[in-house]
Amino acid sequence: MSNDTPLVTGAAGFIGFHVTQRLLAAGRKVVGLDIVNDYYDPRLKEARLEILKRDPNFTFVKLDLTDRAGIKSLFAQYRFPVVVHLAAQAGVRYSLEHPHAYVDANLEGFINILEGCRHNRCGHLLFASSSSVYGSNTKLPFSVHDNVDHPISLYAASKKANELMAHSYSHLYGIPATGLRFFTVYGPWGRPDMAMFIFAKAILSGTPIKLFNNGDMRRDFTFVDDIAEAIIRLMGRPPQPKSIPATAAPDPSSSRAPWKIYNIGNNNPEELLRVVSLLEKGLGRTAIKELLPMQPGDVPATYADIEDLAQDIGFRPSTSIEDGIARFIKWYRKYHKV
Repeated sequence: MSNDTPLVTGAAGFIGFHVTQRLLAAGRKVVGLDIVNDYYDPRLKEARLEILKRDPNFTFVKLDLTDRAGIKSLFAQYRFPVVVHLAAQAGVRYSLEHPHAYVDANLEGFINILEGCRHNRCGHLLFASSSSVYGSNTKLPFSVHDNVDHPISLYAASKKANELMAHSYSHLYGIPATGLRFFTVYGPWGRPDMAMFIFAKAILSGTPIKLFNNGDMRRDFTFVDDIAEAIIRLMGRPPQPKSIPATAAPDPSSSRAPWKIYNIGNNNPEELLRVVSLLEKGLGRTAIKELLPMQPGDVPATYADIEDLAQDIGFRPSTSIEDGIARFIKWYRKYHKV
């Protein structure tokens, strides 16, 4: 296999599936890694994989990120020029009950990826971070230039740790690394533990939708195609070291090392109640709403400042919430035969 073959970890996952599809559609060979665990229904992951496996340019590797010897061997075999690391233990609420899963996948797993990049001259590592790193920040929109030292969930802390770990490897070994802070991704083939999927399922089954903070929540819902487009553009743009005066205070988003952080969001927060209303309209059913207090580890609003993304790759998400929800509903009905 030629050395222009990227690795996409979490290829059976929501974002990884869409990114891999885009690369294959462009005629690229792709190695996709996934463990296909049961954090949510593995049948959805298997269905995504089935589609990817139809393309002869796709090579699937079933491997756990914590398998140090397995990851080492994979990197030695392919010497990936670009790694798009999207595999992780996701979910804020799940981290309250299963903290060790985050240490295993997001910390131990990530160090194995970093070591693979280090020893095999990877030209660019892109890795998933999260809007949750903004934690108890109250200044909106969230900016990559703001300090993020106050995470309020272990999931967020593990993602902040990934940014720091990647920076140390960029500094020590010159690995160009780009951190991607995703904001509430939704769309076809979405995860069942995310709001859009949960709401649609509840509306169709007539079960109550739990709306925390009494429904007063805003999220920067970002359509998955926009996320994939940003990642594809950034793949060919490894960060360069910045020349920073010794006296200057460091910018949290960039560095003297070849390391950079971007927000990948819609730059347009939506009220959760409006999202429910659009789903009701699209599904032709009325939701039963259960208003509840704020949950531990949750934040009332997310809103991405994406000026750096627009400036560096000329990209702004273009999918409206109306269009995105319509496309999600179309997929949801087809997949679940409803």
